Amino acid sequence: MGFGALSLAGLFGQSLGSTAQAAMNLSPLAPKSPMFPGKAKRVIHIFSQGGPSHIDTWDPKPGLEKYADQEVQAIGGVPLPTQFKFTKRGQSGVEVSEIFPKIGEHIDDIAVIRRAH
Repeated sequence: MGFGALSLAGLFGQSLGSTAQAAMNLSPLAPKSPMFPGKAKRVIHIFSQGGPSHIDTWDPKPGLEKYADQEVQAIGGVPLPTQFKFTKRGQSGVEVSEIFPKIGEHIDDIAVIRRAH
């Protein structure tokens, strides 16, 4: 819902800056302005609940093949490795699944976020 609310505010022509400034005055834990202004003009957020697994699409886990068909106590089951091939694409060398051949052609223009803290 967070990404949807941000885009909705943009569609209505409202700025969230005044609300963020008011929140910063109230709480020291409120988000602060970034050091550098953003350069992105567009964001495509892919939310695929019920879609293909992250292991099959964007997050290669080559170590899972080592434990295929074995009971692993740490996870309480049998890990399932992907059946799709990942190849490094573009100058950045980002590994892209064979599921997305056309996206792989443009991977240098895309930011793939695999972890967030």
